[in-house]
Parts: sequence; structure tokens; C-alpha cells
Amino acid sequence: MPELPEVEALREFLDGHAVGRVLDRAQPTAVNVLKTYDPPLTALEGGTVTAVARHGKFLDLAVGGLHLVIHLARAGWLRWQDALPDAPPRPGKGPLALRVRLSSEGTGSAPGFDLTEAGTQKRLAVYCVTDPAQVPGVARLGPDPLAADFTEESLAALLKGERRQVKGVLRDQSVLAGIGNAYSDEILHAARMSPFKPAARLGPEDTARLYAAVRDTLMAAVERSRGVAAGQLKKEKKSGLRVHGRTGEACPVCGDTVREVSFSDSSLQYCPTCQTGGKLLADRRMSRLLK
Repeated sequence: MPELPEVEALREFLDGHAVGRVLDRAQPTAVNVLKTYDPPLTALEGGTVTAVARHGKFLDLAVGGLHLVIHLARAGWLRWQDALPDAPPRPGKGPLALRVRLSSEGTGSAPGFDLTEAGTQKRLAVYCVTDPAQVPGVARLGPDPLAADFTEESLAALLKGERRQVKGVLRDQSVLAGIGNAYSDEILHAARMSPFKPAARLGPEDTARLYAAVRDTLMAAVERSRGVAAGQLKKEKKSGLRVHGRTGEACPVCGDTVREVSFSDSSLQYCPTCQTGGKLLADRRMSRLLK
């Protein structure tokens, strides 16, 4: 799933390639991709892209007084093309969900992007709204962990009285915007903290370490992604991960074997030496630290 660093890289890419162009056409090819109907998607056509923003994992293109808000979900992606095909896209069973065609500016070829989604669980979502806050997922977002005003004290306030495990808290978009399964694993590894540690038990030193790990991990990932072509961002993300998706490999910090805990629809990875004092986490749903 694209998370904050990749979505921020896509935002920067679109800021340099789409802003200032007229949106000629927005053509959905999957019936379930469009989540709003008033204003219609056609209301975007003829409007100029004036800005591209990010809200957590949501992309937001400001177009002629409206907003095209995109959530790529687990298997969605944005594919830029300098010259889109002349023929309109056809609805079908392929991965294409939406095509956005921009003005050619006299070059003869129209650039734009396709939104695609692999797999059978179609969760990619597109909204056409007058205000991004009209999108339920945007309205419920917590603070952006890379915002200038997000401080260690801000994190401590969010964790106060929190009864869940710290891994779940980091992934909750209403607590912090933009962190998903992969970067929560990376953050907790950097913080040398068990994913199952109750958030309410974090002391001041724990909170300071977690805050530094959140900021440093995400900022480093954003820097790695900066300037990378949209089509290469997935590969760049994977190459920069130290524990997530690396079950059975050696931890780059201590050399211990990276372990995994599997759930019904996801998994987490961690280093026992770095994060749990050498103890293994039970690999079953509702896992608890083995004692």
C-alpha cells in the first residue's frame, strides 16, 4: 500500500507535471471507483490544475475550484504518461480504473495519468468535491507526522490513555495520518520497540524515542523517493525497508533473523534482538509476547 512517503513523492511529481495544465477529460473505467456524484466528474473538465496537496495517504488535485481526491488503497497506483493513447479507455476487467487527460499545450500529444488497481479487491477511491473535508477519510485524519507543528508533546498527548498496542496506534489514521503497515514496522524497529507494547505504558523516554523514529524514518523515506519517477517509487520503497517484508533475512542492525507475525489479511515483521529482548512473538491472531 502506498503510504505517506510515496504519496508525498507522487504529490511532488504531479506538482511539477500537472499544475498549470487544463484537465481535458476524466474518464472512469471501473464502476466502483467513483465515490461521489455531485458535482459530477465532468465538472472538472476545462478547469486548470492549480495545486496538488496531500492529506495523509490521499492525493488532492485542485482543479478550477473543485478537488479531485484520490485514495490508492492497498493495490492502487498512479501511472504517468507523457503521451496518452488517442482512443478513449474501455471499461473492462483490467487494472485501469480512471484516466485523466491533461492539455497538450501545443505539443501535439496529451499527457496525463492512469489510476490502476491490481487484484480482485477493488478499493481504490476517487472523489470530486468542493472541499476535501467532504471526503470522510480526509475528515477523520489525525495530524500529519511531518508537519512542522507536530512535536514530541503532540505525540505524548495522542498516546495518553491509549489502551491499544503501539503498532495499531501508529496505523490508525485518526491518530496519525499517513503511516501504514510497512512504515509502522520500520518506525518500531528504529525505536527498538515491540509492536505489541501497550501504548499507555510508554514512558517519557519511550515517547521521545518513538517520536524521533517517526520523524527520521518518514523524512528519510521521503528524501529517498524525491525525484524518483512515479513508475519506480514502489521499487524504491521496497529497497529502503530494513525489516518489513524481509522475513528470514538478517537484521541490518544486529544480524539477528527478521521474524514475522501473520494475521488474517496482513503480517508484521520485527527483529527479536532489537525490539523484544530476544523473545519471539507468537505467530497467531491476537498474538501476545511469549513469556
